[in-house]
Amino acid sequence: MDKPHSIEPSSSRTPRKGAADVLRFLRSVVTAPLRTGAQWPSGKALCQAMAAPVDPNVPGPIIELGPGTGVVTEALIARGIPASRLILIEYSPQFSKLLAERYPGVRLIQGDAYALQEHVRRLGLAPPAAVVSSLPLLTQPPARRLELLRAALRLMHPDGVFVQFTYFRDSPIPVEGTGIATKVSPRIWLNIWPALVYSYRRGHTRKRRAGDGASAE
Repeated sequence: MDKPHSIEPSSSRTPRKGAADVLRFLRSVVTAPLRTGAQWPSGKALCQAMAAPVDPNVPGPIIELGPGTGVVTEALIARGIPASRLILIEYSPQFSKLLAERYPGVRLIQGDAYALQEHVRRLGLAPPAAVVSSLPLLTQPPARRLELLRAALRLMHPDGVFVQFTYFRDSPIPVEGTGIATKVSPRIWLNIWPALVYSYRRGHTRKRRAGDGASAE
């Protein structure tokens, strides 16, 4: 595994977005399809839905896995999370450079997101308030996905949340029978492609639709 290293942010934000981001993203899909979690950059509605489960009042850093061009990062900041609380773990050198330019003030680690425990220990972080993931989990074996989630929940504040999007109906992490509490958002149609957002917490509940009182089968 490559040794992770921190990227020093620039002194000013340079938000060159739009078509340029789409081109960067598509280039990443072509060159490294197993490391890119989406076939198209996440839209505003999906990014807001990923930021929504994160409670700014829960203490601790917020860790983002696979932030890419930073669209979810922007939604987290818009939700009221100070940049100084954000820890971004990005594997791609190209995206890492872009994130450092775009979001000064965040702590950026270029490295493997699946080494989450190692990063948290090495940085001496307080228990995270949330882990927000845009990783392509379905490219990994089920056991590795579940271990990433379990590792995150062990590290986190008791009220912490792990957030992950998927284009499919079922949970991208096999949590059946684990006692991990799971919620799923309504389908986000204003996205290419329509997606769901799953959130996972410590505890035991049946899967529920966000905002609903009844269990969703």
